Amino acid sequence: MSGVTETIDVHVPVRTAYDQWTQFESFPRFMSGVESIRQVDDRRTHWVTKVGGVRREFDAEITEQHPDERIAWKSVGGDTRHAGVVTFHRLGDQDTRVTVQLDWQPSGLVEKAGAAAGVDELQVKADTKRFKEFIEERGTESGQWRGDIQRPGL
Repeated sequence: MSGVTETIDVHVPVRTAYDQWTQFESFPRFMSGVESIRQVDDRRTHWVTKVGGVRREFDAEITEQHPDERIAWKSVGGDTRHAGVVTFHRLGDQDTRVTVQLDWQPSGLVEKAGAAAGVDELQVKADTKRFKEFIEERGTESGQWRGDIQRPGL
């Protein structure tokens, strides 16, 4: 498994940062490599990605979601193994720390070489920077979903 953790501070209230992150279909606007995400229902999304010339489609399930705190997910079915969590920490009335943690199983020579060379870390760093620019420029979220999803087994 490969993994990366990236943290960035954004100059918007925690609610604004969190609410924007619940708008999965907006991810292609700030995440390179994400061609589209379709929200299937409250817990499921369908992703289409293209990274390093490798195109993948997979479904992901939200495994935990708590407003203004965290969103966690994992891929389901298919051959793509991917999981992540994003946490939101209030630094002040207008400032939020966003931490993105991703784990995935690279497959194929191109993905394994990219992971070994640190390309994935650079991409996540650039994506979080684009999220910062996106949300700070807007100043407000493009939508929201305030539902709560408990981690299985609780």
